[in-house]
Amino acid sequence: MLQENLTAIKEFILVGFPTLHPDYYGLVSLMLCIVYVITVVGNSVLVVTFVHEPSLHKPMYIIMLSLALSDIGFSTVTLPKIIARYWFGDKFISFHVCFIQMLLVHSFGTVNSYIMGIMALDRYIAILKPLRYSVIMNNRTMTILNSVAWVCSFITPGIVTIRAYMQIYCGPNHIYQCYCDHNSIITLSCSNPGFEILIAFTLAMLVLLIPLAFIIYSYIHIIFSVARIASSQGRWKTFSTCSTQVCIISLYYLPRCTIYIFNMAGLYMNLDTRITLILFYSLFPPLVNPFIYCFRTKEIKQALARWFSVIKLNKKSSIAAIVK
Repeated sequence: MLQENLTAIKEFILVGFPTLHPDYYGLVSLMLCIVYVITVVGNSVLVVTFVHEPSLHKPMYIIMLSLALSDIGFSTVTLPKIIARYWFGDKFISFHVCFIQMLLVHSFGTVNSYIMGIMALDRYIAILKPLRYSVIMNNRTMTILNSVAWVCSFITPGIVTIRAYMQIYCGPNHIYQCYCDHNSIITLSCSNPGFEILIAFTLAMLVLLIPLAFIIYSYIHIIFSVARIASSQGRWKTFSTCSTQVCIISLYYLPRCTIYIFNMAGLYMNLDTRITLILFYSLFPPLVNPFIYCFRTKEIKQALARWFSVIKLNKKSSIAAIVK
C-alpha cells in the first residue's frame, strides 16, 4: 500500500534502441516479427510432435520439451510488445504489467539455466555411466527434475521482482530496453537502488554460475571419457552430440555474464550495443534450439516424415473423394 500511495508513475515508456532512426522502425519490427514466428512455430512443432509421438517419450526429449516451452514463453512475453512499439508506435506499458513482464522474463531465463544443467547431467550419465543410464535417467526422474526446475525458477526472480515493485518510482519513466527487466527498472527508483542491484546481482550469479560450474565439470569429464574411446567413429559421434550443446550453452552464459559484470563493475557500454547483445543472447538460442537439438535428431525427423506422409495421403484421399 505504501508503494502504491507514493509511486507517481502509472506507466512506463519502452524506448527500445535509443538512437534508432524512425525510418528503420518498420524494418526492425519486421525482423523481430519473423524471429518470433520462426521461434514459436519451430518450438511448437517440437511440442506437438512430442505429445503425439509415443516413441519420443524418453528422458532426452522431455528436456527438449521443457526447453521448447520455456523458449515459447520467453519469446511471447517479450517480443509482441516491442514489435508493437516499433510497428504501431505503442510504446507505453502499464506499471503493473511491466513488473509481471519482469517476473516472467527472469523466470524463463532462470529455467533455461536450470535446463542447461539438467541437459549436462543427462549427457554426463549417458556417456560416463551408459549401462546405468536407463535406471538413473528414466522418464519419472527426468519429469521430476524438470518440474523442480520450473518451480524453483520463479523463486529468485519472484524475490527480486517483489523488492523492486516495493520501491518508490516518481520519475523518470523511460525504460532503455526492449522489455522490462530488473536492471532497467530499478535504476528508475527514487531511492538509492545500490542495495537492490547488489541483491539482484548476487541471486543472478547464483542462478547462472552454479549450473554453469556443474556444466563445465561434467563436460570436462565427458571430454576425457571421449578421448579414451577406441573407435574414431564413436569419438566423433559423441563429440558431435555434445559440441552443439556446448555452443548453445556458451551463447547463453557468456554474454549474460558479460552484461552482469559490466553492470556491477560500473563499466560503460553503449546503450544500443548493450540492448543488441541482450537481444542476441535472449532471442538467438530460442530461434535455433529446435533446429540444433531436435530437427537434427533422427527420431524426430522420422516422426515428422511419418506425419507428412499421413497428411499427403489424406490429402490425396480427399481429392479422390471429391472427384468421385
